[in-house]
Amino acid sequence: MLVSLHVKNFAIINEVEVIFKDHLNIMTGETGAGKSIIIGSINAALGAKVSKNILRSGADYALVEMVFETKDEAVFDIMKELDLPIDDNQIIISRKIMPGRSICKINGENVTATALSMVAGMLIDIHGQHEHQSLLHKAKHLEIVDRYAKDEIDTLKQELVKCYKDYTIIKNEYEKAGIDEEKRLREISFLEYEVNEIKSAALVLGEDDELAITYKKLFNANTIAEGLQSVYRYTGYEANASGDMISRALRQLLKLAEYDDSISSLLSQATDIEALLNDFNRDVSQYISDMDNHEEELAEVTKRLDLINHLKQKYGNSLEGILRYCRDCEEKLEKYNNYDLYMLKLKKSLTESEEKLKDLSYKLSDIRKQKAKELTDKIKDALIALNFLDVQFEMVFKQNDTYSSNGIDDAEFIISTNPGETPRPLAKVASGGELSRIMLGIKSVLADKDEIETLIFDEIDVGISGRTAQKVSEQLSVIAKHHQIICITHLAQIAAMADSHYVIEKKTDGVSTQTTISKLNEDESIEEIARILGGAEITERVTENAREMKELAITTKKYKL
Repeated sequence: MLVSLHVKNFAIINEVEVIFKDHLNIMTGETGAGKSIIIGSINAALGAKVSKNILRSGADYALVEMVFETKDEAVFDIMKELDLPIDDNQIIISRKIMPGRSICKINGENVTATALSMVAGMLIDIHGQHEHQSLLHKAKHLEIVDRYAKDEIDTLKQELVKCYKDYTIIKNEYEKAGIDEEKRLREISFLEYEVNEIKSAALVLGEDDELAITYKKLFNANTIAEGLQSVYRYTGYEANASGDMISRALRQLLKLAEYDDSISSLLSQATDIEALLNDFNRDVSQYISDMDNHEEELAEVTKRLDLINHLKQKYGNSLEGILRYCRDCEEKLEKYNNYDLYMLKLKKSLTESEEKLKDLSYKLSDIRKQKAKELTDKIKDALIALNFLDVQFEMVFKQNDTYSSNGIDDAEFIISTNPGETPRPLAKVASGGELSRIMLGIKSVLADKDEIETLIFDEIDVGISGRTAQKVSEQLSVIAKHHQIICITHLAQIAAMADSHYVIEKKTDGVSTQTTISKLNEDESIEEIARILGGAEITERVTENAREMKELAITTKKYKL
């Protein structure tokens, strides 16, 4: 559930913090008080796009932070996959919005918008006007059925997605594989030439790097030889060279050792130095000798490097790429040399894949039809509870001409709200207010199946009043038995049903304006319901009416729902 919402510097909100409770949380307030801003801030925290002017005037940043508590292992599994820290049962989602950029975090770790959406989508579901308008699109209808039938079809749908992917790959290969005999022979000739060119080079992995090192050495052989000649002279036995100087030092030490035995250790070290220097000088001389006639080797290395670079330009940027290209060509050759057999096998694979796809699609369709009948019967009951007195609600199925990763079904809900009327698509029958109630009815049916703990309803009361409003409030209370509900409303009937009631107000000191949120006690809640009922003037009779409405709601929740 959503434990708290903290908003700072967001539009006209300076800073507010709301502590939400279980069950039905109702938020009311005057038109323009900032109710939509509250929903906007929650959407922003969940990764929605925000306008450039969303920052409160004079602020450097806006901050929205939401604290959730959950025991849903599926949420923790997603967080583990994303390598996010888990702190007991608490999840903190925050978004800091600055000019030109924003930072999203989950439990203190920076996350991408995709990661944020994955986690948030399992914690909270926001139902606004856009969502009930989505009922006008058929694709949403099948999605609702699949959500209801999730336990029965989840594994099947995953298998279907994989099967469709495999089928598409085979189908594309089959369509591209068809060629005439003349083209096949040309392809064989061309592939044989490329394979022979690569294989005749007898490439060895890593040899290009070794050749590059050798080439560098041989190309600079003259410079190396001249430099080593100087080193040989410096360390040799010509006058004033290192070898000559160390020899003089040894002779001097030999004389001195006759007078002082302790100098013998110095003499020993000097002797070792002379031996090392002599070995070094000899090795330099040998290295210089080995570099004679380097031009022939340089020519061979250059030729080999040119061949390798030529092959890289044609077949790949590396030896691994060239050899991989060669293997691909050999596979194509195998296909073209045994073309009839290859096409026969491909045709067989395509047929088998299509049969499997067909089987899975029809299995999915059968389950959908069965679950759709269950679902629409339950939705019909929920709609009757929402004051659709004589309603028919069904789902009709057709088949698409082609397969897809979602099967073959083309389905949509149809409804009749008046006796004697033939059920028709929602888009042709339902008004805005009816769509809102239909979506609420769907939500109430899905509530038992839905693992999302927190549901937010915005504009659920659009286009309704009177007895219908009372029915909607009762349905919200039913859903709130199993879920945390946060609902923004303009209707007294819905406000009266609140388990926790909050008022959103816009205040000004003449210089600046800000939105505040306060939790109401029972008396304050009655006063707010009276305001909604009474409008400009709140009389004692209006207040009594509000109190009676609140008492009726308490009785209804206790004994009827």
